[in-house]
Amino acid sequence: MILPVAHTKIHPDQKLGENIQQLLLTKIAVYLVTFLIVTVAWAAHVRLFQVIAQIDDVLALLNLACMMLITFLPYSFALMAAFPHVPVGVSMFSACAVVIGLIQAGIVVYGFYHPNLLNHQIQASENRAVYQRHILEIILRGPVICFLAAIISFFFIPVSYVLLGLVIFFPFVIRLIIWCKTKTVGSKEEEPRSLETFTFYLSEPLSKERMEAFSDGVYAIVATLLILDICEDNVPDSRDVKDKFHDSLIEALNEYGRNFLAYFASFVTTGLLWFVHHSLFFHITKTTQFMGLLNTFSLAFIGGLPLAYQLTSEFVEKSQNEIEAIQVSCVITFFASIFQFAIWITALFHERETLDHLARYGGEEHAFMFAKLALYPCVSLGAFFLTCLLSKFSTAIFHIMQIIVPFAFLALRLLVRMSLAIIRSVSSASRRKHVVLDEEETRLSPAETLS
Repeated sequence: MILPVAHTKIHPDQKLGENIQQLLLTKIAVYLVTFLIVTVAWAAHVRLFQVIAQIDDVLALLNLACMMLITFLPYSFALMAAFPHVPVGVSMFSACAVVIGLIQAGIVVYGFYHPNLLNHQIQASENRAVYQRHILEIILRGPVICFLAAIISFFFIPVSYVLLGLVIFFPFVIRLIIWCKTKTVGSKEEEPRSLETFTFYLSEPLSKERMEAFSDGVYAIVATLLILDICEDNVPDSRDVKDKFHDSLIEALNEYGRNFLAYFASFVTTGLLWFVHHSLFFHITKTTQFMGLLNTFSLAFIGGLPLAYQLTSEFVEKSQNEIEAIQVSCVITFFASIFQFAIWITALFHERETLDHLARYGGEEHAFMFAKLALYPCVSLGAFFLTCLLSKFSTAIFHIMQIIVPFAFLALRLLVRMSLAIIRSVSSASRRKHVVLDEEETRLSPAETLS
């Protein structure tokens, strides 16, 4: 879905700032909304097959149809990105979401018609009809909103984008409404135990293993897109090598040197952000719904790294476009990393349930996790401000900074360990001093102590 954004062609004579305001910002906004909707659809698909424990041929074919429509969503997004003010793209995207919801509803109906395919807890329940109705209500909420968005897009298209955004934040809106109702009216009676069990499957956050698997997939695709751009755009034509460079392939490749530097720098950034993400989820024992939302936002900006590569490899001359390309790359990296940092901060509020003891406040890895997660936000902000202060700041300097960051990770661990060792030695010396003073006081007589 990032390809229509990343492959936006901007002529070197055009001003990048104006294009960002007029074209790229619209595409990026549409990309973020649709990426989050696809993530919601993926999460619903995972939860659905926690309810459907076994599949047969019919369910396999229905799921295949669902996957086919999901893979078609990037094309409808490409239409939305290219023609954001035309209702056709929104209608096509919404239609796909509606049909996906109907197929998922068909999977639920078929599963309940064949109870042996259901989860054991639902099979043993006497209220399977209540289960079925409640599951269908939750599954069809998103498609209903998308259906309304498709209709309204023909009359007032900005409202349709607002409705598509509501699909993402609908669970949080429902929780807010329930909280406000509880505060004003009072708490209602507890739901039956069976519905609580169902809520565990479709309303509770996904397991951290599923979240890690989805995140790894996004990182892998981003890394693949980077190398595809290198292979597609930076292989010299044989006729140009013969005519312009006198059959010297090395001289021809020198023309693409800045592109290779941009590729390695972008790949290092992608790989290290994945490393930070892996380190974070290594210490997380349980995820919350809000942590899942923050992770989705982080992944959405990770998907923008191919755009950062395209911009920083295209504008190489000393111009305002080059500075603005670096600034766009810094913004993308900052938001991708700051949402990772926010996940850890959120986990600290419920650290006994969400973090292992090493990453909690006072744990052995707490200080290093803080430094590791804060590194990329600080580096990206620092590079952004350098572009404002230094007129000679270039993409080459920026990419070299990106490649040097891995060494900063190693220096961080050494620095944090040295700082903790110094703090421990100072605190232990202070404790020994207090112990010595206490022992001297105990040896003094009462009169001496009084004097």
